[in-house]
Amino acid sequence: MSIKATYYGANGWLIEVGKTRILIDPWLNGDLTFPPGDWLIKGELAKEIEVPSNLDFLLLTQGQPDHSHPPTLKKINKGIPVIASEAASKIVSKIGFTKINPLKPGETFVKNNLSIQATSGASVPNLENGYIIDSDLDSIYIEPHGFLDKKIKPRNVNLLITPVIDFSLPLAGKFIKGKTVLPQLLKLFKPKTILASTTGGDITFTGIINHLISVDGSVEDISLLKDTSTKLINPETFKEYFI
Repeated sequence: MSIKATYYGANGWLIEVGKTRILIDPWLNGDLTFPPGDWLIKGELAKEIEVPSNLDFLLLTQGQPDHSHPPTLKKINKGIPVIASEAASKIVSKIGFTKINPLKPGETFVKNNLSIQATSGASVPNLENGYIIDSDLDSIYIEPHGFLDKKIKPRNVNLLITPVIDFSLPLAGKFIKGKTVLPQLLKLFKPKTILASTTGGDITFTGIINHLISVDGSVEDISLLKDTSTKLINPETFKEYFI
């Protein structure tokens, strides 16, 4: 088994499965903004990050700007094959990517020994994707908002990339359900390792929504892993993790 994972903060990862390099949901440069403007919410990186070299695939879970970040996507080689949710596929198409593989939940992309199956993710408002990645004996499940597809059958994975904290907004309720979903993920996948995702990195957020968010849970709460042998890692940005 040979999985190497590098965290870029927020939802961004570089995953190396064998010799295949997959960049996931990158936000590497520029600000993060949502319509109607910065007053609602704005994210700023402490420093810009170089686009990783020798990428084999770009994998996008959602079409929202914190997953399909236009300023970052514009800096990536447009000939790299993209595997993406339907909403994210429309974003990369407008930016000029030429090898786009849109996946609906339940559909699978296969090339050589790599298989990427889309699962149902969050509705924000479109139904977006999680993914199960298989390559030889290596396996990964990733979904950035803690929304679990009930159609997934129990199976083992080596690595689980998921939030472990719940985030809520007044009236809207939980929009990230990491703490809530974790017991289900542990039972379903029996992962060897969990890398906590979605909320990390050297990032500053401002705006009205940032002040309304309620948080429940902690990456340091080892009771989340009760009665399991799973290892939980709170990743540092730019550090390489070998699974």
